[in-house]
Formats: sequence, C-alpha cells, structure tokens
Amino acid sequence: MPGFESISDQKQPIRILTSLFQKGAVPHALLFTGIEGVGKKNCAIAFAMLCNCLEKRHITGDQAGADFSALSDGSFINPCGSCRSCRKIESANHPDIILIKPVGAFMRIEQIRNLGDIIAMKPYEAKMRMVIISDAQCMTPEAGNALLKSLEEPPERTIFILTANQISDLIPTIVSRCRHIRFNPIPLTSITEMLVAKFLLDPESSKVIASLANGSFSKALKMGANNRVNWINHRKWLLNDVARKCFTGEPSDAVAEPYGLIFALSNKLSGNKELLFESLEMIKTWLRDIAIYKYSPDKVVNADMIKSIRSASEKISIKSINSKVNAIHKAQKNIQANANLRTTLDVLMLRLAGA
Repeated sequence: MPGFESISDQKQPIRILTSLFQKGAVPHALLFTGIEGVGKKNCAIAFAMLCNCLEKRHITGDQAGADFSALSDGSFINPCGSCRSCRKIESANHPDIILIKPVGAFMRIEQIRNLGDIIAMKPYEAKMRMVIISDAQCMTPEAGNALLKSLEEPPERTIFILTANQISDLIPTIVSRCRHIRFNPIPLTSITEMLVAKFLLDPESSKVIASLANGSFSKALKMGANNRVNWINHRKWLLNDVARKCFTGEPSDAVAEPYGLIFALSNKLSGNKELLFESLEMIKTWLRDIAIYKYSPDKVVNADMIKSIRSASEKISIKSINSKVNAIHKAQKNIQANANLRTTLDVLMLRLAGA
C-alpha cells in the first residue's frame, strides 16, 4: 500500500501532516518523536511522496477513519504511489529525497557537512526537497551544531524531517526550530493481530511477543521472524534468573547470591549477542511491572509471572527501580558505543543486584 495507508495506528500525526500540506503551511523543519518501530521514518517518506506527488488522490473519511479528516469533505490527501515521483521515492532512487542516518553508533559532523554541500544547490527535480535525518539523537554535539546552521537559514524548497526517540535526546536549539509531532506506541491488539496474520503464531505467543515489543512494530517483526527462539520460555528463564541471582532489594542490601553466580548470568547474556538487546528490554519491562504493581496490578505486562512480580514489589522501592532501569539504559548505550561487552554486563548485574 502506498503512502500513509501503509502506516498503522498513527492517525493523529498523519492528520496533522495532511492538514499542513492542504493549508500550504508546511514548516521548513519537522521533528517526529516516538519509540523505535512506530512508523516515524515510513511516515516521513510518505510525506515526501505527498509533497512531490504528480497525481495525488483523496481517501474518504469512511476509509481513513474520522481522525484523518483534513479536508472539508471529510477526506485526506494521499500520494498516488504510482506516478514517476512516487515510484522513485518509494524505491529510494529520488535524487532530492536525502536520507541521513548514523554510521555505527553516531552521526558525525562530516555527514552534516556533506549534506550542506548538497542542499546548497537547487533541487534537481522535486517540488520540495526532503532531508530525512533518521535517529537524530545519535548526532554528535558537533554534528548537531552544524545542522543548526542549516535550520536557521533553510535553503529554498527544502524541508527537514528529523526522527528521534524523545525531545530530550536533542539539543534545545534544534528542537526550538522544528514543528514537533509525537508518534504513539502501537497498541498491543494491533501488534498481536499482525503477528498472528504474518507469522501464523498462536494468539497466546503473539500476545507475549507483542507485550515484549512494547509498542514497536519493528521489534515485534524481528521477534516474530526469529521462529527458532521460544520467546515465552526465554523470557521466563531470564526473569526468573534475574530475580534469583540479582536480588531486587535496596542498594544497601547485601547481594543475595555470590558474585560468581551473578557473573554467570552476564556470561550467558554476553554469549548470545543476537538476543542481548531483547533480553535487556525484557528486564526493563519486568522492573516496570514491579513498579506498576504497587499502584495498578491489573496493568502489568508479564501477567503470567504475577507472583514473582508481587514478591519483588514488596521488597523494592520506586527509587531503587529507577536506579536499576537507569543502569540498563547506561549499559545499552555503552554496548552501542562498542564498550567491552562482558565488563559492561558484569557491572550491570552488580548494579541490578544492589552491589
């Protein structure tokens, strides 16, 4: 499906974009924020198609849903998907649709300087040149400052679209020069239905994977495609091991297990890099459940592990949970920056254990 029709459960962002286009009020810089895998990049590409489509077509309000309404007749504008411009953009062959993404863990100043050389020239054929900067939170400070110059004096017929996880990941001066559009996590039911339809998984397994994906289509697709992994059993093993070896008491408590047993867990995790990031996300979700249980037990994600969650919730404070979640965030960033994997995981396990 071309354009916005391929983007699931993001009616509000699409309504805003189509309204801006219809009114001729598209700003020179847009910032799309939201967790990974909710359609930010795809929406940026669809909007580039819309702004340069040679045909365009209306989708009725009944087809699109009431929240899409951007035109007076209750419809919204969608790119045709079949004209020369749309086909080029969809196949990533349009010379004026420029995608910048991190090289490795960072987006460096050389990439932004090269971009500056390109946009200094007029667009080749596009009505509106689009510069899509994916994962803008990965820009180095030098790259961010270099981009700021282009945002302050945008070239003619050029629109910047930045995607990032959250506003706080970017320098405030960049945020202040962009129109912010927030993308919400994908609902659990939508991800579950997708997994059942695409991978023919049973509803129970699909719901577990959807919960672990935490609102991200891309994570759910990755997990669903990896059929050789029994995610339900892997999750239970991991969380039971964390609960047993990394005691969820206060930081001042003594470690419940000898260091050797704690490090055995980090050894297992470091030995399976393919599942490492999903495993760390599982631990974060479990810690979130421990916090949520204190106030809304019915809203925990790992509902089949409610007994261990209740037990842990009685032993750990919100402050300690936050400290442990922050430790996981720090470990994830260090791993992305190519820090020593085993050392990073050893330190993380000690922090989870309260050591």
